[in-house]
Parts: sequence; structure tokens; C-alpha cells
Amino acid sequence: MGRYYHGDIEGKFWVAVQPSDDADFFGVEGYHNYLNYSFETEDLDNIKKGIEECKTKLGVAKKILDEFFDIENGWNTEMIKKHFKEKHKINLKGSVTDLLGWYARLELGEKIKKCVEEKGQCSFEAEL
Repeated sequence: MGRYYHGDIEGKFWVAVQPSDDADFFGVEGYHNYLNYSFETEDLDNIKKGIEECKTKLGVAKKILDEFFDIENGWNTEMIKKHFKEKHKINLKGSVTDLLGWYARLELGEKIKKCVEEKGQCSFEAEL
């Protein structure tokens, strides 16, 4: 069963790799039974800083994961390891789950940033 967030931005948290409070990473803490987030233009520096940290943690893996998800509709650990090894000659040493956690967090941060830049604020609830 998936956990969703909805409001100014919408999406589904990645199963087994992304916690419901992942938006806390970008500088605003959620509250109540749902996690309620409200980002404003003054939060943009923290949002951008978080996005850059995600990109740094991912490094070259971001481009490879982008490519993988452009091709595949679903995923599992073995599919991702196989893609890295067969297409890019890279043996993943660390946890695929950790890597995907950073990738999912980056996607969330980019949604938040775009929303704040376009609307001046971004509010949403995240299911626990």
C-alpha cells in the first residue's frame, strides 16, 4: 500500500526507500497526524541546498538512474544492479535502497522548488 502526498504538489513516496517525512530534509518540519508542509520563497536557499546535496550524493548514478527509469516501468534491486553493470560497467558497491532514497528525495525536492518558484509557496500533506 502506497503513501501519498498531496496539495500544491502531488506524488507517491517510494516504497521501502523514502520515508513520509522526507520533505523535512529541505528545511521545514511536518506536523499533525499527516505531515503538513508549507514552503515559502524564503525557504528556497534550503531547498536548493538540499537538491545540491542529493545530486552530490548521487554523482554519476543520477544520470544512470534517469536512463533506467526512462526505459523501465518498474524496478527491483537486481534490475538496477544489472543495468549499472551491463550498460555502464559499474558494480554497485553500496545499497541500492540508499541510492534510490537519494534519487527519490531529489525528485521531491525538485517538485517543491518548482512549485515555490512558480507560486511563491508550496503546501502539501504527506501520509504517515
